[in-house]
Amino acid sequence: MKIHRWLSGVLGMLLVILAVLAVAQVSVPAAAPPDGTRASAIFAGGCFWCVEADFEKLPGVISAESGYMRGKVEKPTYKQVSAGGTGHVEVVRVVFDPARVSYQQLLEHFWRNIDPTVKDRQFCDVGDMYRSGIYYLDPGQQRAAEASRNALVASKRFAQVHTEVEPATTFWPAEDYHQDYYKKNPVRYKLYRSGCGRDARLAELWGRR
Repeated sequence: MKIHRWLSGVLGMLLVILAVLAVAQVSVPAAAPPDGTRASAIFAGGCFWCVEADFEKLPGVISAESGYMRGKVEKPTYKQVSAGGTGHVEVVRVVFDPARVSYQQLLEHFWRNIDPTVKDRQFCDVGDMYRSGIYYLDPGQQRAAEASRNALVASKRFAQVHTEVEPATTFWPAEDYHQDYYKKNPVRYKLYRSGCGRDARLAELWGRR
């Protein structure tokens, strides 16, 4: 009887030890560290080649990606969007470091690189796919974007401000050949931008920089 109790005790101890070892070997995922180094914002200001180029020159911006948003067709192509009727707008998703550039600074940069006085067009590009807009991703961005637009309207600098402020919907990346177009095709890009009169019109609206 004593031997049986001793064996039972030893067996019980072994089971406890094995259980402890098993728990020790379980991989418990660590909590994901808060990533405060990156945030996103979405803007539309006509041709996404130009919007992308303008934002990537801003210190604190990590990258800018051309795409389409707010349409009724899934996975739209450039051919579909440019033909009209899908409701999409050419947008740029900006990834930035909030420690180096704030969303408010992005808004200020945005306004000075678009023409807010026209509806469903920007510079030489005409159609609702070229409308200007700010597409917020959270309530904080919504408040900042609406306040920014309201301040511009209240300033009476322009008779009308047609830039829309709406919630972001699904972002559909544009085709690869549109990404970083100004870097891949610098000569064609400069000819297009100059021929479209973008910088000349910006100087009229906002003054020379």
